[in-house]
Amino acid sequence: MCRNRLVTWAVLASLQACLLGLASVGTAGAQDMEFSVEETGQPPAPPAEGPPSEALANALRLYQQERYQEASVQFQRVVEGETQDAPANVQKAQFFLGKSLYHLRFYQSALAIFDEIGQAAQSHLYFAQTLQWLAQLASQLPESAGIIEKIGRYGVEELEQFNTAESAELYGHLLYLMGRYKYGQGEFEEAIQLFGRVATDSQFHVQSKFFEGISYVRMRRAQPAIRSFRSIIEGIEGGSSSGVEDKQRMLNLARISLARVYYTAANRSDPETGERIVDGRLLGNAVEMWNRVDQGSEYWLDSLFEESWAFFLADEYARALGNIHTIYSPYFTDAYYPEALVLKAVTFFVNCQVDNAGAMVSRFHENFDPVQQELNSFLESNQDNNQFYEFLQQVRAGQANLSPRIRGIVSKALSDRTLLRHLEYVRVLEGEEARLGQAPAEFKNSSLGARILQDVAVAKSFAVDMAGDLARGRYSRLIEELQDLMNQIDTVDLEIATFQRGTLEREVQEQMTAAARSGGGDVEVDEEHQVWPFDGEYWRDELGFYRQQVTNQCGR
Repeated sequence: MCRNRLVTWAVLASLQACLLGLASVGTAGAQDMEFSVEETGQPPAPPAEGPPSEALANALRLYQQERYQEASVQFQRVVEGETQDAPANVQKAQFFLGKSLYHLRFYQSALAIFDEIGQAAQSHLYFAQTLQWLAQLASQLPESAGIIEKIGRYGVEELEQFNTAESAELYGHLLYLMGRYKYGQGEFEEAIQLFGRVATDSQFHVQSKFFEGISYVRMRRAQPAIRSFRSIIEGIEGGSSSGVEDKQRMLNLARISLARVYYTAANRSDPETGERIVDGRLLGNAVEMWNRVDQGSEYWLDSLFEESWAFFLADEYARALGNIHTIYSPYFTDAYYPEALVLKAVTFFVNCQVDNAGAMVSRFHENFDPVQQELNSFLESNQDNNQFYEFLQQVRAGQANLSPRIRGIVSKALSDRTLLRHLEYVRVLEGEEARLGQAPAEFKNSSLGARILQDVAVAKSFAVDMAGDLARGRYSRLIEELQDLMNQIDTVDLEIATFQRGTLEREVQEQMTAAARSGGGDVEVDEEHQVWPFDGEYWRDELGFYRQQVTNQCGR
């Protein structure tokens, strides 16, 4: 689950990664991108050593005629050594075999061949030219196929062969992919430089700015991160962005990311005394950004809940609990925010409403102790990755054998974009299996057909294992986060008991007294607002605007 208190830079970076799946925007809009089927400005390969065999010459002729099935079978004969071609000719056949398979939409086998060329590095005549085709495959295969890592084998200087007016879009794509590789390696400075070189008119500019912002977050540099996220917002709102498949989603993602940076920067500790310092201006900026997340966005409830903690820090208790009131409305029956009860318990406690705080503690255990037990029980009996893959499939199809108590919780935990991309990869591979099964017998039953089948089978086995492992990790994290909240609510329970014994620490007593003076629980009415006492009926147009009166009872 992508939800936390947002008080450290590490947590903030984790949240950003979770929302994206660390790549949810990876190749958005790229699937429609087309390059020339031949070269894009790179120098031709050196001439082959010796004349080509009849099979190779015939294969090259068939390729030029776009008879890719027939050509690829002949290229495979050369690659297998059947024709006794010179090594340079074999390398040429291997490169053209990869291109033929790309045109035939056997992308996984094409990727395997280009990967072999990439592993050979500079010793292969077509090493540099293969980079273009890896970029094109990145537009056809999900990110879980591992193309970014394969592009990472190349040096940054290799990208410059595409820095021409004719291949500008390809150049921007490669800069973005190489930046993603550097980001994944933790080389954030290098990643930022690459992201910054993507042209503003490239369809990969917005994605690059987003990962640039996350890179700055990982480096704990708030100001440049803010500039990166703001540039996305300004670009989309100003209509100057291009190539973004879902602009409204990206806009809301940038807004909530910017809010998180402001919040984290506003909530820090004094380096000398260790005391918490809250910067009201930055906190206000965070609230402004959370408020700008569209109500119809998939991030709206997250923004509403995260904003609640900002209101709590600002002693705006009525607004904090008002947000929680919205989250618990019947419009969001599948919402899973156990920390909301922790926040309510803490809010009541600092206002000396110990009975209400205790009631929230009891409600938390009543709601979530059974959830924890059922989640743990399932995990104990399902540890195999393949089992979790099947479970993931069942959850996505709504067929998992889960009680109503945890069905929605598990479904939400196993629906992030990274997991969905792994499932998409398996579906792509199954599609290639089906395509091979429909091919002519002479192609399907050839040695190349056997290779395609093996390439797909190996990749599918790996993809299933990875998806299962990821699903098991998400499920385990769900349990761990719930246990952490259990510990927090038990701490509140302990504080309540200490308060009732009259032995509460002086520091906490002073905080409660300050809260009493702040009046943050009062609901203020002005010429633009009215008070409508809640009678159990929720109004959709009031969602996000509810306030809950919190009377401070400290000192009474």
